[in-house]
Amino acid sequence: MASPATTQTVRPLDTLRFDTSGPPQITSVVADRLRLLGAQGGAAVQGDTATGQVTLGGAGSEPVHATTGWGDPAAGLVDEATVQAATGVMAVHGRRDGSPRGLAADYTATATAVLTVQGLLAMLVGAARGIQPQQVSTGADRAGLLAVSQYLAAAGADEGEAVDLAPGGPPFTSAEGTLFELETLDPGAWAAFWRALEAPADAMRAGWRPFQFRYATACAPFPATLHTVTRAHSFERIRQAAALSGAEVCVLCTLAERAAEHDGAAPWSLRLLDPGARTGAAAPPAGRPLSGLTVLEAGRRIQAPLAAHLLGLLGAEVVRIEPPGGDPLRGMPPACSGISARWLALNRGKRAVEIDIKAEADRRRLREMAAEADVFLHNWAPGKAGELGLDADDLAAVNPGLVYAYTSGWAGRLPDAPMGTDFMVQARTGVGEAVRPEDEPPAPSLMTLLDVLGGLTGAEAVLAGLLLRERTGHGVHVDSSLLGAADTLTAPALRRAARGQNPRRPAGFRRPLPTADGWIAPTDANAAAAAAYDLRELTTPAALSLLAGHGLTATAVTTDLADLHHDVRFHGSISRDAHGAPAVPDPWSFR
Repeated sequence: MASPATTQTVRPLDTLRFDTSGPPQITSVVADRLRLLGAQGGAAVQGDTATGQVTLGGAGSEPVHATTGWGDPAAGLVDEATVQAATGVMAVHGRRDGSPRGLAADYTATATAVLTVQGLLAMLVGAARGIQPQQVSTGADRAGLLAVSQYLAAAGADEGEAVDLAPGGPPFTSAEGTLFELETLDPGAWAAFWRALEAPADAMRAGWRPFQFRYATACAPFPATLHTVTRAHSFERIRQAAALSGAEVCVLCTLAERAAEHDGAAPWSLRLLDPGARTGAAAPPAGRPLSGLTVLEAGRRIQAPLAAHLLGLLGAEVVRIEPPGGDPLRGMPPACSGISARWLALNRGKRAVEIDIKAEADRRRLREMAAEADVFLHNWAPGKAGELGLDADDLAAVNPGLVYAYTSGWAGRLPDAPMGTDFMVQARTGVGEAVRPEDEPPAPSLMTLLDVLGGLTGAEAVLAGLLLRERTGHGVHVDSSLLGAADTLTAPALRRAARGQNPRRPAGFRRPLPTADGWIAPTDANAAAAAAYDLRELTTPAALSLLAGHGLTATAVTTDLADLHHDVRFHGSISRDAHGAPAVPDPWSFR
């Protein structure tokens, strides 16, 4: 094993300065992240414009520039509400409740800010390697499409869903009224939990499949009897049933509780490893910023695979480490040309290598591959990499210049944390309150908000690590987590809670208005005025016209994701890949 890695905390943007202008929901998050990475903030010009600018430079280097904002104002994409409506975010988030619902947190703005920082970091990495794009553009419209890309892929597949898309899902409620989330990936533990609570056998059996597929479908229409069962028991009894069965439960945390314990940690950490790094393969004379670099990805489900997918879109060659026989999620329905449409949304374009990490010969082979790579990225269970002899120090011994990236659930920051899955992290961090207005009970969204935002954060951390490697000659160990993603998303609400203010949005916030044939979403600024009109007997175009005639801006809510292919608001930007699966546009454009 290599000598212990240093614990020095380092920042890749030291000596650089930035200026920002544009929508504060986006640019304030950009500014916060650039400061955490070491840059000094200059002028910040905020306003109600749909587009903003970020400039980052200094230390004798050419500045890089980002254009960021909501999307195409001519298409009516001018704020968080209209972007959520158009991109299908409202439709997916609303599946649990049976109708489109807006996320009360600024989700697409937060994702856009992370994409903006990624673009800036990628250009600096490229510049250090002789690739010279100096301008990147991104927008919340692309961020929203990326967030729903798996659901969009499934909607355009060759076959239907494996389970019904119907209302229903957690959280559950105890006899005292305690709201809690339940998690298990094991059907045996699911059955044992409900048997311990004396649930009817038919409800227990019928409930597993929709519960299992809720990560894919954003809804879980299991029998209502299961909710009735938990309401008949105290939470202590429920907790004991979970402990005996191997399932886990987590009480929904309030934003005030999360604010009281919040440690203020950055969403990622970067540590220098031993010196002696090579700085990557020679870059081609022209190409995307990471062209010529290799990423090894040993990821499961969404978080790590999405992070690697983004690095691939930036030009890296991504080699995916899969178990013998291949990733079982390749067969998850629905399929396009025999391959899971959802799997393709995260893994198209990657080269797969099958490795049995339980076998020493294959672990040796993986170390040999890591010796020639630039990044090793995984989201294994805590401690597993060390048990396998594949932690940061082990791989630094064969490649001192490696950027070793771990994307986890909790980053070791919370004692006694539950299983680090999307919905459990949402429950534990107050996201259930943040994403719903005051007149809705707290409930984690069944859209995989944190897996996606955690994947974005993981790619951002890797880019920061690659830049740090270029500037220091050291390998870098980077950590990111779903907890960091949750704290980023809820940051405005946590600040309100810390000031003693109500952290939640008011009743009815971002709730679409029904029309005779669909739904419309007014801008946040126009929502109160638009709600005064009864639009239920008007077609959607007529309702939009009526509101526009009174100076009010709104847009149609996408309710069927398959319609996005032909939606004029996205100018035909959604394509199909070689397997026929829908593919969203790259989140950035460089020049």
